[in-house]
Amino acid sequence: MNAKSTFDDDVATTANLLGKTPKNFPIPAPITEHGDAKVISIFNQKGGVGKTTSTINLGAALAELGRRVLLVDFDPQGGLSLGLGVNAHALPLENTVYYALMTPNANIDEIVLKSSVANLDFLPANRDLGTAETTLGSEIGGQQYLKRALARLRSEYDVILIDCQPTMGQLTINALVASDEVIVPLQCEYFALHGFIELKGNIDKVRSFLNPELKLVGILATMYERKTLHNREVLTAILDKYPEDVFETIIAKTIRFAETTVAGEPITAYASSSGGAQSYRRLARELIARGGAR
Repeated sequence: MNAKSTFDDDVATTANLLGKTPKNFPIPAPITEHGDAKVISIFNQKGGVGKTTSTINLGAALAELGRRVLLVDFDPQGGLSLGLGVNAHALPLENTVYYALMTPNANIDEIVLKSSVANLDFLPANRDLGTAETTLGSEIGGQQYLKRALARLRSEYDVILIDCQPTMGQLTINALVASDEVIVPLQCEYFALHGFIELKGNIDKVRSFLNPELKLVGILATMYERKTLHNREVLTAILDKYPEDVFETIIAKTIRFAETTVAGEPITAYASSSGGAQSYRRLARELIARGGAR
């Protein structure tokens, strides 16, 4: 791990915003026995909020901490796969998460791909996944299909992160049913706060009817611009309304994230000493400290 990765000098935090002293999230103890993965959906009903970016880079930061991490590309756009250097739209159907989802006897281990980062694997997705929306809705037990597919992999990983599509359809319901927890990336804009109220209502419905163990592990402020008064005002309003639900770590806006997509690497590898890389490393430590990951 880069020596600077444990320093938080360039990381924006809610504590700094409120004039408080940021918490210290130490590097967690190594894991000696792997498995029994915690499954976390990364979800927001609004697109363009840093959902895929957060899935990739949080996963990479957790992998740096010695956790075995599986990322699930569960968006037919295949953005996560592309962000890890794979154009999943060129893959045969049987080599994608769609096949694992819809084929009970699929050998899911053969679909899992290794990324360029040690301990970080992923299930790719392409546009074929979009056809599952109709099928899942008409199948008995269709809301449990992803949970069934991932059950065979939980013993191999410590954390499974699901990159959801930005709509509350059958795919997202499958992801939430399969998950223990949800992280909500939230852009620091006025309408995002109102959108979260509807989103939280949908999560509560899934908890009530389909997955009583599901919990919101945290709201992640993303695309934050430190010098913008509007961003600070919105984030302060979010903290006032949901003081216990917001991660202290803030993901500030930087051109580096767009560059990493082109490079097909997480920011922790592409720009290891950057503020963006440090932010996701701190987020990984905070998530573990909160009990959201092992």
